[in-house]
Amino acid sequence: MDEPTGAPDSTAVRTALWRAMHVQLDPPPHVFEDEIGLRLAAPDADWRRRPDMDPDTTRGFRAAMVARARFIEDLIDERADHGVTQYVILGAGLDTFAQRRPEAGSRVRVFEVDQPGPQEWKRHRLDELGYGVPDWLHLVPVDFEASEDWLKQLAAAGFEAGRPAVIVSTGVSMYLTEDAIAATLRQIAGLAPGSTLAMTFLLPVELVDAADRPGFRASMEGARASGTPFISLYRPPEMLELAREAGFADVRHVSGASLAERYFADRTDGLRPSSGEDLLLATT
Repeated sequence: MDEPTGAPDSTAVRTALWRAMHVQLDPPPHVFEDEIGLRLAAPDADWRRRPDMDPDTTRGFRAAMVARARFIEDLIDERADHGVTQYVILGAGLDTFAQRRPEAGSRVRVFEVDQPGPQEWKRHRLDELGYGVPDWLHLVPVDFEASEDWLKQLAAAGFEAGRPAVIVSTGVSMYLTEDAIAATLRQIAGLAPGSTLAMTFLLPVELVDAADRPGFRASMEGARASGTPFISLYRPPEMLELAREAGFADVRHVSGASLAERYFADRTDGLRPSSGEDLLLATT
């Protein structure tokens, strides 16, 4: 088999590396344990020397990544306990739920939605590393740039629109226009009753803690310089209203600060997530 040409984008790789760094650098107990993403990414041997991997200046971002990952997986477990059997990851990147939690295959079917190139690259890496793709994991290629309908592609992959699901979108909304976000919200709001969406969104700079603003602005500048600027920032009431208008029956704001309290309150090393990213939790 030829090496696929599509590779994961830099954001997906950075997230995977930060998740691994939490295990490698921060003392236990670890909020979230994931070194498989690092194995998938297979960066150069000196990856820890990258400026965006600086153990001190990026520790808040690292903590924020593992906090949201832990929240999502706690949500999946809670919804599965209530009989939800479908888990959809939009913009899956180097997500490793299926590899870290093989026992989950007895409870949920996982649908990873991503661009065709990076997804084929990931399939190749999963085969190389001996994980493969179990029958309960569905890699769903969707060419978003060509405006392919991701729900149609999901259905073709075996997703049952008449059964409730958990839909997750992390680290994506800031790159989308408000019209695109609203359209996606309407699609998800039309799914079976009892479906839940967890979506991250970035706050306007003035709502970010003062200590975190320089790093937040640096992230914005880096995104702009790489050709993928942040174009959608929301105050929590604005995001909740967008979800209500889309048709969700119940909408909740989950702040980054609440995740910090939930997962980091008893730590003695001072590790805390940086502010700037919150979550929308919406149920049909």
